[in-house]
Amino acid sequence: MISELPSEEHIGPLEPVAYFNGAMPTGVTVSKEGRIFVNFPKWGDDVSFTVAEIRDDKTIPYPNEALNQTNENDLAAALVSVQSVVVDPADRLWILDTGSPLFKPTQFGGPKLVCVDLNTDEVVNKILFPQDVVLPSTYLNDVRFDLRRGSGGEGMAFITDSSQNGPNGIIVVDLTSGQSWRRLNDHPSTKAEDLQTFLPIVEGQPFLEYQPDGSVKQGAGMGSDGIAISSDGSRLYYCPLGSRKLYSVDTDLLADRSPDEGEVGAAVTNEGDRGGAADGLESDAAGNIYCTNYEHNAILRWSLDRQWETVTHDPRLLWPDTLSLAADGYLYVTANQLHRQARFHKGHDLRQKPYTLFRVRVDAQPVLLRR
Repeated sequence: MISELPSEEHIGPLEPVAYFNGAMPTGVTVSKEGRIFVNFPKWGDDVSFTVAEIRDDKTIPYPNEALNQTNENDLAAALVSVQSVVVDPADRLWILDTGSPLFKPTQFGGPKLVCVDLNTDEVVNKILFPQDVVLPSTYLNDVRFDLRRGSGGEGMAFITDSSQNGPNGIIVVDLTSGQSWRRLNDHPSTKAEDLQTFLPIVEGQPFLEYQPDGSVKQGAGMGSDGIAISSDGSRLYYCPLGSRKLYSVDTDLLADRSPDEGEVGAAVTNEGDRGGAADGLESDAAGNIYCTNYEHNAILRWSLDRQWETVTHDPRLLWPDTLSLAADGYLYVTANQLHRQARFHKGHDLRQKPYTLFRVRVDAQPVLLRR
């Protein structure tokens, strides 16, 4: 049986940073000056605002309340349902809007990438996706940046599509032109495994999703989810939510539109088993890769000698979701009890508030790929 409350016993220097008594959070990011931003996707909770800044232990709509009020008649005008927030190497905040509340099919204008200047707290760029790039089934999950690339010096973004009901893949965005394209579309490395090959165990129980017709399917049925870029920008690392494997691919092949999909797919490397299934990935300037481990309430690190080690293990890390490495040397992580949602427990919501933002000191620096 799932314990009623997270245990306070822990191994490793895990520190609470913020608590959330409303909607469950997914993403977190920290600016160079230490400003902390989080987001709340619309998965069924009462979401008053989908992006927030943590100020004086309070969550404040960011960049303002108006941008957080969805306009059903103009989906491009405001945020719809945000899955991820990331501060880029130039210290700008990028907001990844799925345009997909309750995982509904997307419509043009809903899915978008929005840039906010942290000096002025004003939106300075908004990139909409054509419907042959962000498909009706697409679920935009997480994003990483290399500001040295692109057509006009603004850089490129790499986004995971973790769709449950359509092809998965990586979406590449030229931040200058706003053009975008799909890579590794429906490639095996981007897809979740099925119940015959993978059954995650979370809090001692098989992680299953119960359907209205009485059938069950793998609870972690989403594809390419976590994403991280290597310290030199040469490789992009990613992992399906429903798998214990880590993959990487040459970023030059993703950024170049001329190679065909066969050539890009052939360049994918299976980096092996992570010792547990992961949601979020992160990297540091020394070349290490970090991953959450939702099966073992832990954060792991993949070192340069290709060995996995435990950064922290703590029973309070109930579904560690997003990782963000900050300039202060701390690795931040949200723990949102995703696996306790009602759809995984025959209609019974077992989540216990508050949800928590933690950090652990790793004495590392974030990857800053900029000119």
